[in-house]
Amino acid sequence: MLHRSHASVEDRVRTGKAMGLDNLPSASWEVNCGWMLAANLASDLDAWVRLLALHDVEGLADAEPETMRFRLYHLPARLADHARRQWLRIDATWPWAQAFTTCWQRLTALPAVT
Repeated sequence: MLHRSHASVEDRVRTGKAMGLDNLPSASWEVNCGWMLAANLASDLDAWVRLLALHDVEGLADAEPETMRFRLYHLPARLADHARRQWLRIDATWPWAQAFTTCWQRLTALPAVT
């Protein structure tokens, strides 16, 4: 049982390194603290996106950060302004377009925190 909990810790360390903890940018303690905060926020946001919006999308529900980055976060799209509205035009041939739109719809349907 101890080995499984240790594997969980190693998974979190690997995820943290993939989110930016692998290369701290400075010799300054304050700059590195800010960098660690940003990397941990990115890791938490990635986990919440997968939990709330991608829980049933095959290939993304338990994806590694690198996979999420190349399949979902690097979006081949164009943001256009028209009639006082903004439109996100996603390439129709992109294989993860449906997963992105499902994720976006689910996240925007969440109630606002009050």
